Amino acid sequence: MNHNIKTPLGLKDVNKLRSGDTVLLSGIIYTGRDALHKFLFEAKASARLPVDLKGSVVYHCGPIVVKEGDGWRVAAAGPTTSYRTSPYISDIVRRYGVKAFIGKGGLSAEASESLSKYGAVYLSAAGGCAQVLAESIVKVLDVYYYKEFGPPEAVWKLEVKDFPLLVTIDTHGKDMHREVSSLSASKVAKAIKSRE
Repeated sequence: MNHNIKTPLGLKDVNKLRSGDTVLLSGIIYTGRDALHKFLFEAKASARLPVDLKGSVVYHCGPIVVKEGDGWRVAAAGPTTSYRTSPYISDIVRRYGVKAFIGKGGLSAEASESLSKYGAVYLSAAGGCAQVLAESIVKVLDVYYYKEFGPPEAVWKLEVKDFPLLVTIDTHGKDMHREVSSLSASKVAKAIKSRE
């Protein structure tokens, strides 16, 4: 099924998404890599956050951003591997109310299960399409922790329109990454057995 959804997201928005559905996402998203996840995980981080993440979407991405006059332009915005953020996902969803993560490669089993538990989804962006994905970014609205984290790890507040995504982990316990991995392992085992 195809969905057009707009941020901020509520439980109703994410509950209607199923693993395998396609999404065109519009609204505001925040980039966040390892540094942000570690920062949010710290006990006192909530007191220092410059934005409210309730209902938000966090994109695992270190965009290439070019300074233009007084503003910025995103030249490329491909997803980074999300698995590294797995140890922090459950806590971030529970404490901050993040409703979706965007990335590539999936999450650990524990992180995947926490999305179902707390009502959030994982959306996959196409790897190798950084410039194409950047075309869906309408505007850079702000940047946080630029000096502290450095440009790739900084939190970029982006306005997107029709950002193309695939639902791969839903709120109903379906995880496409694990299903594909299990199916692949089964086929490999059968192929090996047939040669014995």
